[in-house]
Amino acid sequence: MTFTVLGAGAFGSALAIALARGGKDVILWGRNSDHMRLMQSSRQNQKHLGDAQFPASLCATDNLREACQKEVIFLAVPMQQLSELLSKIETDMDAKVLVACCKGIDLITAQGPTGIIKQQAPKAEAAILTGPSFASDIAKGLPTALTLACASTEVGKTIQHEIATDALRIYRSEDVSGAELGGALKNVVAIACGIAIGAGLGDSARAALMTRGYSEMCRMALEFNAKPETLSGLSGLGDLSLTCMSEGSRNYRFGHALGSGHQQDETQTVEGKSTAQAAVKLAQKLGLDMPITKAVDDLVSGRIDVAQATRMLMSRPQKEE
Repeated sequence: MTFTVLGAGAFGSALAIALARGGKDVILWGRNSDHMRLMQSSRQNQKHLGDAQFPASLCATDNLREACQKEVIFLAVPMQQLSELLSKIETDMDAKVLVACCKGIDLITAQGPTGIIKQQAPKAEAAILTGPSFASDIAKGLPTALTLACASTEVGKTIQHEIATDALRIYRSEDVSGAELGGALKNVVAIACGIAIGAGLGDSARAALMTRGYSEMCRMALEFNAKPETLSGLSGLGDLSLTCMSEGSRNYRFGHALGSGHQQDETQTVEGKSTAQAAVKLAQKLGLDMPITKAVDDLVSGRIDVAQATRMLMSRPQKEE
């Protein structure tokens, strides 16, 4: 099979490196022509991955038409840019496999990434690659395990076999909704945990937020017929653990800056901000109680401060767990 990665950020570049290192010919596409020419000549993405070297079989380009000729296309752009990217692809997508690598809920449609794919490329096979992974670890060849969720068992097995490497272990699932929502909602909880540590509320508060945040993740995912075991797997609990407990997480760092009153890095994509907003609207529509998600959305939007959020969460009626 032939492979393209659309999106030359940290994760897209790292995935392209891993696939090429595993013996695949890979095209890495990005929209910035100057940046792509620099990467092709220097054989690295210095901006996002430092000195990680591109294998010889990796080609960097800004030519979208050329990039989309491959059979399997990984979509490694931020969630809120996915629809726009797909609308710009002029190549026939009918026989292709489109694998989303973004985590979130679209603000306009309230859909996950595979929903956006099906909307804009209805005859393509849609899948999602998700789980606990930092781009820097993948680029360095450190052991990483991910979930590939695809409704088609046959396609899922084929992609699983093709992209697995010595350092990249792929678990397969047919529970697309569970994988999507686990990956999306854990970013909201990571912001909450970052806020708690940044505000000096302590590790006990972080543990409580992780646990009750996980409960909210499951509550919403089950509304979409997700399987509990998916949420307790790599794309749920695994990703939640990594994102909530490491400063390598952009969502955690954003929350930490917010909680400590420091300046936030506006150049970084923080998927949890828009996901919190979209999830609150979706929860209201479904009649779901998601107080941590609501608190994060209110904090990010500036409607409340940390002290108010803490009082709100701690003063909720006592109940059985």
